[in-house]
Amino acid sequence: MAVIRRKKRTEPAGTRWRFYTAVFLLFGVFSVLIARAAYIQVISPDAFSLQGDMRSLRSSSVAVQRGTIVDRNGRELAVSVPVETVWADPKRIAEREALADERRWQALAETFRMNRKELVSKVDDPSKRFVYLQRKVTPSEADYVKQLNIPGVYLKTESRRYYPTGEISAHLIGLTDIDGAGQEGLELLYDEHLTGTPGKRVYRKDAEGRVVEEISQTDAQQPKQLTLSIDQRVQATAYTELKKAVRYNQATSGSAVVLNVETGEVLAMVNSPSFNPNNRAELQSFRMRNRAVTDSYEPGSTMKPLVILSALENGRHKAGDSIDTSPGWLRIGGRRVSDPRNYGELSLTEVLKHSSNVGVTKIALDLGIDSLLQTYADAGFGNDTGIALLGESIGILGDRRRWSEFETATLSYGYGLSATTLQLANAYNIIANGGLKRPLTIFRQESPLPAEQVFNPDNTRAVMHMMEEVVRDGTAKAAQVPGYRIAGKTGTTRKTKATGGYGDEYVALFAGIAPVSDPKVVVVVTINEPGTDDYYGGTAAAPVFSKIVSQTMRLLNVPPDNVEDTQVRAAGFGGDE
Repeated sequence: MAVIRRKKRTEPAGTRWRFYTAVFLLFGVFSVLIARAAYIQVISPDAFSLQGDMRSLRSSSVAVQRGTIVDRNGRELAVSVPVETVWADPKRIAEREALADERRWQALAETFRMNRKELVSKVDDPSKRFVYLQRKVTPSEADYVKQLNIPGVYLKTESRRYYPTGEISAHLIGLTDIDGAGQEGLELLYDEHLTGTPGKRVYRKDAEGRVVEEISQTDAQQPKQLTLSIDQRVQATAYTELKKAVRYNQATSGSAVVLNVETGEVLAMVNSPSFNPNNRAELQSFRMRNRAVTDSYEPGSTMKPLVILSALENGRHKAGDSIDTSPGWLRIGGRRVSDPRNYGELSLTEVLKHSSNVGVTKIALDLGIDSLLQTYADAGFGNDTGIALLGESIGILGDRRRWSEFETATLSYGYGLSATTLQLANAYNIIANGGLKRPLTIFRQESPLPAEQVFNPDNTRAVMHMMEEVVRDGTAKAAQVPGYRIAGKTGTTRKTKATGGYGDEYVALFAGIAPVSDPKVVVVVTINEPGTDDYYGGTAAAPVFSKIVSQTMRLLNVPPDNVEDTQVRAAGFGGDE
């Protein structure tokens, strides 16, 4: 019987090696994939998440308009309005070969008053995705851009600041830049208050542009409104009269301030020359200064009522006292103080009425420098008014140990110190308010701010009646207002030169109160460097006061308190004089 022998199976050479090599390679590949996945998912997921989000996440902002600024009656002084801005996507323009249509680009350049090559140079770099072509265009320009229909050129809505009152309130309100940030005045000082915070919505879109997920939404924080104490009617009146006076007197500049006596609110603050904040192309820096708070001058004879008040406050004189000013001059320390003529014996009222330098000098020397400086300081000189406006000057009120008698004398008639138009108005407001001193404010007040009693009401009332005689039959007749009792004082000062001493340029001032029976407003007018021979406070500044007060009394419905004035006419019964 034959025996069948099975042959032993043998594996081809190298098979096992190839098997292990394949297993090792597969294991290695899977290990790399697992390690890469772990790296992406665990160790460094942010970069890839960001790339995914860039493809699917979208965000949109909810714009807020800048807050409005209104006067005390709600009239808009600054408001934001929607306008169109033209922008371009250079990459899109290159893809659509839009630059080949030269006629459309030429038309667009002419619309923006630009050279075509200059315009094209803004969009010839396809690596950019956004460039401005023209910011905040007019509605007609925006409509024309739509009609041109240039591929890659688009419109977006922005806001533009508009000032309905133009140059009338420009110094006070200020202006913004093209991006809406405050640059001057209240626009700059209260920029955060007016700005607000835009809202934001974040959502996810799929490949077809459909919203598939709302991620988050932040509500916009609306800006706040500024309600000023300004009465735009009074502001417009004051500006119109001041501008005419500056032009008529050929003056370098002028300022005027109107205060509410009872509350310390500023009803008007104007300067000339001014500027138009709606036309930024023609802005000039010298026109943009709020001179009523930044420029200080020696106040001259407008300080004399305070000298009389100081004498009454310190018990050195009584209202009925007299001063001997003969022979019309006196010599102090080798210097001479004089009046235009010898007035002889003058009552305190007549000292103001004739604006006697000799009279107030004798009163000041009798008072002493400390008492005089204290009265000036109590009236607010050498300090801020509390109004907190940009660039406010505190003026100059000397504080040193030794004063010569001549320096005391010059201080009594308004030389040797300096004050702004607003500071002078603040001092007269204290007199009008019965000696009450309260901070001035540019914002409407529901109730008056806390006040400090710095002078005796009887003494301030006596000084106010003395100043009434100045207007009735003194140096300020031009300040009279038909139907109203007016108190005030003129001032004319020579300006110092840069090289020292005094030059031939003057400042004309008038500060007054109306009406005397129940004071409602204080008005101060400053005319800087009149170019005519009538550079006196009584001829250059007082008439402006009269016109401002006359219209202000009517606008505020203040009844006449001088019914005996023959110039008063009942409504509807006026006739030939």
